[in-house]
Amino acid sequence: MIALVTGASSGIGKDLALRFSDLGYDLILVARNKKKLNEVASKCKTKTKTIALDLSNIDNCMKLYKENKNVDVLVNNAGFGLFGEFNKTNINDELNMIDLNVKALHVLTKLYLKEMIKKDGGRILNVASSAAFLPGPLMSTYYSTKSYVFKLTTAIYEELRRIKSNVKVSVLCPGPVNTNFNDSAGVSFSLKGLESDYVARYAIKKMFKDKLVIVPGFMNKLSVIGCKIAPIKLLLKIDYNIQRKKER
Repeated sequence: MIALVTGASSGIGKDLALRFSDLGYDLILVARNKKKLNEVASKCKTKTKTIALDLSNIDNCMKLYKENKNVDVLVNNAGFGLFGEFNKTNINDELNMIDLNVKALHVLTKLYLKEMIKKDGGRILNVASSAAFLPGPLMSTYYSTKSYVFKLTTAIYEELRRIKSNVKVSVLCPGPVNTNFNDSAGVSFSLKGLESDYVARYAIKKMFKDKLVIVPGFMNKLSVIGCKIAPIKLLLKIDYNIQRKKER
């Protein structure tokens, strides 16, 4: 059994890789930083292949698939965030975020899904965020990318159910997590985040129970429920105030 994990050099991706290794999966770990990937690989108990690639380049996504088609579990975890007012943030940074958070995930999901449908087996775990349920002023592009991930995954789930496929898809929607995401996004959370190891263990447990939407943490579950029932303009005000407190 083989699990391919993108964004595997740190945070949730790193801990997902370690947990899959504990379960006996051979690994294909992908991220830009080869040194950090090798550090993760050194902690894994099973055969591990590391691939240093920038997945925001779609050609690299195609290359990854062509050279590593035999995968039983795909985890699309690579991504980053960006803080600031939409009219002030750097457009090139935003487009790079869309390329990684959306286009790379879209391409890899489609390619590996087709392969898994042929075999009538396999799992895909797409990492979104509780941001998928919120409007996201001050991090509008990031929140929009995570909403895309959520909707894409849930739509695919229904398509697979209709054709009675044994391929399973899940979407992970964590809230604040203690990773280096905060540094890359330029934010700091006022609320205590969950540990990435807990999130990884919870995600894998629920994924293997065929859970579609995986929301770790009691408070995160409550916030998701609140997002579903609150008026949009109220959500915008609340979310803006929460986001403003993240500014460094």
